[in-house]
Amino acid sequence: MALKPRNIGFAALAVLVLGTLLFIAFRTEPVPVDLHTVKRGPMQITINADGKTKIREIYDVAAPITGTARRAPVAVGDAVIEGDTVVAVVEPAAPSLLDTRTRIQAQAAVSEAEASLRVAESQLRKTEEDLDYVQSQYQRAKALVDRGVASFTRLESAAQALSASEAARDAALSGLDMASGSLERARAALIEPTSDDESANGTCCVQIFAPITGTVLAVDIVSERPVIAGARLLSIGQTGDLEIVADLLSSDAVRLNPGARVYVERWGGPAPLEARLRSADPAARTKVSALGIEEQRVDVDFDLLSLPEARPGLGDGFSVFLRIVEWEAEDVVQIPLSAVFREGETWFTFVEAAGLARKVEIEIGLKNSTMAQVLSGLEPGARVIMHPSDEIAEGVPVRERSVLK
Repeated sequence: MALKPRNIGFAALAVLVLGTLLFIAFRTEPVPVDLHTVKRGPMQITINADGKTKIREIYDVAAPITGTARRAPVAVGDAVIEGDTVVAVVEPAAPSLLDTRTRIQAQAAVSEAEASLRVAESQLRKTEEDLDYVQSQYQRAKALVDRGVASFTRLESAAQALSASEAARDAALSGLDMASGSLERARAALIEPTSDDESANGTCCVQIFAPITGTVLAVDIVSERPVIAGARLLSIGQTGDLEIVADLLSSDAVRLNPGARVYVERWGGPAPLEARLRSADPAARTKVSALGIEEQRVDVDFDLLSLPEARPGLGDGFSVFLRIVEWEAEDVVQIPLSAVFREGETWFTFVEAAGLARKVEIEIGLKNSTMAQVLSGLEPGARVIMHPSDEIAEGVPVRERSVLK
């Protein structure tokens, strides 16, 4: 029986629908992936660290004498001029009050000194009278020698006696000065602390002037207070003369050279600042991290190169974030670290080619926190699969996630 054309059309249509359903049921669905195009470009290897600003030269003003520091004439943030602005006033310590026994001892010392002074005065009068007598004897002997009545031996004896009397008179004068000084010292011990006119006018006090032109950073003694010699009163510095200090792991510090470029970020301004590594301390110290791990840390100093106009408001002790350039190049083939994986000692990546994943062996060089330098195995323009999952293998169909419907 011959088949009608109509039946043949229905049969063909049924076969086509059945084949389509079988293809849809058994086909391999492409795995959605994120792709990254390998490019050439600048690359940097940086060491990141938290740091803080510091005024390069801070001048601490200390009390030159023991006494009472008057209320501070300046406040934090005040501008001062070298040799002109009074930054502190110190009044010498007043004598302490005397108890009964100390007062009696001081009065006895005064009486003793007065008696010694009277003795010295009497001794001076005696030596002056002796000197007058010896002078008259010398004049008489000289006159007799001139007339040829007496010998030169008598004149020499009279001259010697005159010299001895003059020396005794000089010694008596010195003794009188010593006795006067002792009396003044003994009387000074009886002076009570008083507020005389000179103290009230402040002329008795020591005024301390600003050692440099700058800004007051801290005032240790604000209100009137007793101080000892050498006690710090305030600190002064120039806020425009800033540097940065950061403590790095010793293993990171040894990889850096003086003059390395530094980007200063998170300081509060809109744009990063520029700095330069100056030096690292020759000795490390042990510091316990937040995780309780002992680390060897080294303080590293940086010169801030940006002008003060580019960093308004930045002062002493402010927090900053540093990116210190260890290595950099302008033309580097690079790949994201999230696109590479290692099997043994060999590095691989998956490349998308004609909708299929291809496993490619590569050689990588230096790495930073996000990218790795490609030495061989990839050319610019290749599209690599980011974060390859266990579903990705050689020959697996893939599609870029962003174009999926």
